[in-house]
Amino acid sequence: MLILVINAGSSSLKYQLIDMNGEICIAKGLCERIGVDGKIEAKNMRTGEVYEEETAMPNHTVAFQSVKKALISGNAKVIDDLAEIKAVGHRIVQGGALFNKSVVIDNEVIDGIESLCDLAPLHNPAHIQGIRACIEVFGKEVPEVVVFDNAFHSTMPPEAYMFPIPYEYYEKYKIRRYGFHGTSHRYVSARCAELMGQDIKGLKIITCHLGNGASITAIKNGEVVDTSMGLTPLDGFIMGTRTGGIDPSAVTYLQAKEGWTPEQTDTVLNKKSGVLGISGISNDDRDVKAAALEGNARAKLARDIQWYQIRKFIGSYVAAMQGVDAIVFTGGIGENTFDLRADVCEKLAFLGIALDAAANEKTIRGAEGAITAPDSPIKVFVIPTNEELMIARDTQDLVK
Repeated sequence: MLILVINAGSSSLKYQLIDMNGEICIAKGLCERIGVDGKIEAKNMRTGEVYEEETAMPNHTVAFQSVKKALISGNAKVIDDLAEIKAVGHRIVQGGALFNKSVVIDNEVIDGIESLCDLAPLHNPAHIQGIRACIEVFGKEVPEVVVFDNAFHSTMPPEAYMFPIPYEYYEKYKIRRYGFHGTSHRYVSARCAELMGQDIKGLKIITCHLGNGASITAIKNGEVVDTSMGLTPLDGFIMGTRTGGIDPSAVTYLQAKEGWTPEQTDTVLNKKSGVLGISGISNDDRDVKAAALEGNARAKLARDIQWYQIRKFIGSYVAAMQGVDAIVFTGGIGENTFDLRADVCEKLAFLGIALDAAANEKTIRGAEGAITAPDSPIKVFVIPTNEELMIARDTQDLVK
């Protein structure tokens, strides 16, 4: 079965075509600048051939037409006819309290996703555009599935997901911790159990998804007991451009001093803060690391804050689960920044983590494996995430 996996943004559309016979990605691509001018980059993963074209993409429907063209024609062609694609899976950031598992798309599901736009104003409207455009191009006869980023976190107990504000706001608006990156946390925790040769239902695992957006999750016996992101992906610890958790009074104080509107506040906290705000250089760890090595004190401070907060969250989740068997690093930073991993592991050595420095330094750029010594009581792994495969698996299970 061929399944197309879609991740639609407001001005972008990423896709992978996965052959579920062997779970192999046979094509991937990206449409950019939708609504501005438009560009597609597509790759045939079997041959390595690349197709690129700059073309007008006024909306997501036209972008899907470009995807169709790249899949069935040109030098990066992988199939003869769009009918070979038997199902489509979509990534949805926010399912709120309405959706705690993946579901087949119908009008009621679309309405439900749309009703949650206030909780994810940057993501859910774009996902809906992608769904509707996909239906327009593929037709209603091709089954489509939505996989929610927060669904994996739906097992959290109330003491973990409730915010200590007047209860009426939870009842009226469902203000609570939802968590994100759930598809990634689900994939790497399951893969961790496989690598350990153990049943996940007997393990305590802490998964660290570290990229420009970052979150850490505590998984006990295969179920999430806590996660760092909250109502939105802003909560938690310092990220590329996001604050993570800070004193709410600091926000209201700045609003009074600077005269910020809610929209301006959102922009500062989501897009101008974090590693970028502290370093004043970049939200890209590679740039910040280079500056720190050259003696830039603010760049070093940004990394120090990030590493400290990651250690602090891991430690708190060890307490929440009353122990830990394994820790996983994933995401662009988690998979490639070995000095971050070394700092975290060495300063948590008191827990029983014995880092293998050589293994740590070589486990980068897509490599998978343990970075602790064979006799380390707590295992630490680097596992490249594969959210698209998880979406494809859910899609296959539901359409079958």
